Amino acid sequence: MRTSPGETVGTGTTAGTGTTAGTGTTAGTGTTAGTGTSAPTVRPIESRSVAEQVTVELRRSILSGALAPGQEFSLREIADMLQVSFIPVREALRSLEGEGLVVTRPGRSALVAPLDLDELRGIYRLRRRLEPEIAQRSCLLLSDRELERLERQAAEFGEEQRSMSEIYEDHHAFHLALLAPAATTWDIRILTTLWRAAERYIRIGFGLLDPDPHEHWRRERAHEDLVAAFRERDPDAAAQAVHGHLARNEEIALLALRPAAE
Repeated sequence: MRTSPGETVGTGTTAGTGTTAGTGTTAGTGTTAGTGTSAPTVRPIESRSVAEQVTVELRRSILSGALAPGQEFSLREIADMLQVSFIPVREALRSLEGEGLVVTRPGRSALVAPLDLDELRGIYRLRRRLEPEIAQRSCLLLSDRELERLERQAAEFGEEQRSMSEIYEDHHAFHLALLAPAATTWDIRILTTLWRAAERYIRIGFGLLDPDPHEHWRRERAHEDLVAAFRERDPDAAAQAVHGHLARNEEIALLALRPAAE
């Protein structure tokens, strides 16, 4: 992320700050000689955008388990690892603490938030209140074509070579597509917050089951059953299917995560 402009002997300053002898200004700040037209600008990275990049990378590392629950680290370690200064690291940690992913400590240290099974139960309790109700309305609005697409996607969840981490984004998109026709902007905002809060539990917990071929078959069948319930165009059946899906997933996640959380 660090850059340092330099000079090429005999030609002028390199791209980003100066000119090339005899040709006019290079890409970055000026015009192309002889045309008077502006060259595409290359904008410098501001401190805020660096903080956003640090936040994204640390979030990814925590959710994937590369930074394990309970793992301690110093700001210097993270800054050196990402080749940035302390300032964007501090900003990133404040954001991630607000998401419940890290716990900052006095001084220049922090730790990845430990797994909290009560938190996971709370997340699923809220999801069971929201998602079945939205499903009741969405099952009447989804097109047959979209249901066919989701059925094909569900079949892909059973591929044994794909881990939970590899299918997670598709899995997220699948559940959003099931509910989207009836979901308001605020529904999606709230659900996205809950899904993000549950993400590392799902990635880590279900990831422990990846070696079991039966688990891949179960993932495929569970999502095919959801699509089949929505195909019935029966609001109560759709709500019951979503409620059951969430309850089963919560139990599997709790069983898989309990040893890791102790």
